[in-house]
Amino acid sequence: MAEKLKLATLLDDTPVKVTVELPASVHRDLVAYGEALAQGGGRVVEPAKLIPPMLARFMGADRAFSKMRRPGGQAQ
Repeated sequence: MAEKLKLATLLDDTPVKVTVELPASVHRDLVAYGEALAQGGGRVVEPAKLIPPMLARFMGADRAFSKMRRPGGQAQ
């Protein structure tokens, strides 16, 4: 199942501490996602470790955001 998930591997990076409150339903989904990653032969990933790569993937897939970040680019 892990081969079909949007996240496959998590890279280590220097962390920046951010505190955020999540709805209980989002937390439950993150727990389930971490468990689903383990079904592919990996290990269970805790929810806090999933949030950064999920946000990065979301922002990376946002064409308007990518265009805006380019020099001279503007979102439409």
